[in-house]
Amino acid sequence: MSESGSGPGSAADDRLAPVLRPVRAGNGFEEALEQILQVLRLGLVPDGGRLPAERELADRLRISRVTLREVLKVLQDQGLVESRRGRYGGTFVRARPEPAVGGEDELRRRVEAVDVEDTLRFREVLEVGAAGLCAAHGLGDGQARRLRAALDATRDAPLADYRRLDTMFHLTLAELAGSPSLAAQYAAVRATVNDLLDCIPLLVKNLEHSQAQHGAMVEAVLDGDADGAREVMREHCGGTAALLRGFLI
Repeated sequence: MSESGSGPGSAADDRLAPVLRPVRAGNGFEEALEQILQVLRLGLVPDGGRLPAERELADRLRISRVTLREVLKVLQDQGLVESRRGRYGGTFVRARPEPAVGGEDELRRRVEAVDVEDTLRFREVLEVGAAGLCAAHGLGDGQARRLRAALDATRDAPLADYRRLDTMFHLTLAELAGSPSLAAQYAAVRATVNDLLDCIPLLVKNLEHSQAQHGAMVEAVLDGDADGAREVMREHCGGTAALLRGFLI
C-alpha cells in the first residue's frame, strides 16, 4: 500500500484480506483490535502508510464505525497509529523502533510466553500445505502474476524492508491456496514468528539462501509440481526454525 493509502477494493488492500475478516457478534471490539494489531505486527501497512478508510475497515470487519473508532483510539493511545485531518488525512502507521540486533535477552523474554516448537511446527504445516495446494490446483494468470510480483518485491529489497516484503510473499502464497481459514491462521502464526525474528539479526547469507528457495518454490508452484513445492517449503521453514533455535541456545 502506498503512503497515500488506497481506495476500497484496490489490489493493495487485497494484501489485508488474510487478516481482516468479519468479527463475531459479542466480541467485535476485541477481535477488531486483534486483527488490526496483526496488520501492524506483520507490516502489511508500512511505517507512514495509511490504513484503509474508516468506512472500508468497518465494512470489512462488520462492525460499527463507533466501535472502529474506539479501536483506533486504543491504537493511537499506544503510539501505534496517528490520526490526521484534512483532504489527505486518515489513520497512519507510526514508525516503529528498529528491531533489536542480537537481542537474545529480549528473545528469551518473548519465548517465555510462546511455545516456540509448536509455533514453528504449525507454521510448517500451514506453509507446506499452502505451497502444495497452489501447485496441485494451479494458479490463474492473474494469481501467477501476483505471486511473481510478491517474489520480485523481495529481490534487492533494503534490509529495513526485507522482513515486511518477505511476510507479504508468504501471505500471498497462503491466500492463493484458496482457503480463507488457512490464510487467517497463517497470518496469526506469522505474526508470532515475526516477533521472534525481530530479536535476531538479519544475516545476508541467510537471506540469499532464502531468496533462492523462494525462487525455486515459485517455479515449482507454477509448474504444477506439488511434491517439489512442498519439499522446498519444508526446507525453507526448517531453515528459519534452525536459525531461531541457534539463537535460543
